[in-house]
Amino acid sequence: MRPVTVVSGRAIPLERSDVDTDQIIPSDWLKRVERTGFGAGLFAEWRDDRDFVLNREEYAGATILVAGPNFGTGSSREHAVWALLDYGFEAVVSPRFGDIFANNCTKQGLVPVRVDPEVGRALLEAVAADPGLEITIDVGRGTIEAPAAGIAGTFPLDEFTRSRLVHGWDDIGLTLRHEDRIAAYESARPSWRPSASA
Repeated sequence: MRPVTVVSGRAIPLERSDVDTDQIIPSDWLKRVERTGFGAGLFAEWRDDRDFVLNREEYAGATILVAGPNFGTGSSREHAVWALLDYGFEAVVSPRFGDIFANNCTKQGLVPVRVDPEVGRALLEAVAADPGLEITIDVGRGTIEAPAAGIAGTFPLDEFTRSRLVHGWDDIGLTLRHEDRIAAYESARPSWRPSASA
């Protein structure tokens, strides 16, 4: 997983609440055995509508998804995160996430930015009004800003999650780090030797 310290770019406003993982990536796409190519299935059922926001040319190339509350609820499928990453998103902004979805995001390097409802609403409206609006998310500081729209906010990340994103630790990396710590501890402590009387 690549380290993520700052995400900066344009955004797509997804004016929908309670978006579950089945809507993010429909079950038909779960038959794939590799992790790539899921971007084509992102919001597949909604993308049949020509006016759906992901189909609009003015939002092409956006790297941040700004959504309504309760994003990523439902089943625990990691495919939802794979689809968002494969499409090109680096962060998702919402007032509330499904817990498992948010955890899956941080394991893959997709930044879940949980903002106050007022900030979330202001960002949705600002991005809808100006598709060229630049947003900056600083993972280390836990801040999100859209200076041209006068929007600024913070988002909570516990220290473990922040470190995971900033250092690019996936589960394998965390395991290796833990094994490295054990090895260092073992090499630092005195070896046990039987006494002469034993």
